[in-house]
Amino acid sequence: MVERQCRYCEQNFQPSKYQPGQLVCSQPGCQRRRRADYHRRKIAADPEYRQVCLDSPQKWRSRNPDYWRRYRQLRPASVERNRQQQHVRDQKRRLRDLANNNSAFDLKHSAAEIWLLGAGLQNLANNNSAPAQVWILEALPPRKPPQSESCKQQRPGAQAASVG
Repeated sequence: MVERQCRYCEQNFQPSKYQPGQLVCSQPGCQRRRRADYHRRKIAADPEYRQVCLDSPQKWRSRNPDYWRRYRQLRPASVERNRQQQHVRDQKRRLRDLANNNSAFDLKHSAAEIWLLGAGLQNLANNNSAPAQVWILEALPPRKPPQSESCKQQRPGAQAASVG
């Protein structure tokens, strides 16, 4: 038989004698890609197949409404891991939104001193990126002494001394 080259991994293979038109080798990764490509083309070309693919998960969910509740009850470690990952995703989203917010200012041009503390800082390349929580504390302006004391603030002996 003639050898062919797999369209995905580009390795040579011998087609099956039962499938002489075989274009993809029998490696699991290549077969997975072949099936995924077929599925993608079929959904794009066949409206009925597309509708069946859309309806199938909905039917399954209606037959198994408590699946996720039971899943979470049986796997508390998975629930905790998901909660932590969601917290990280929420923080990233808030930081991304802050970066796009006009009220955020450029720290390079501020008179602030920034200290990065925490684990993993030794791995920073050129100290230009770090996951951190940043607290911005604005310094209060120095208090000015009163220009002149009001009449209610004057000491009784001070007026006599200034007059005489």
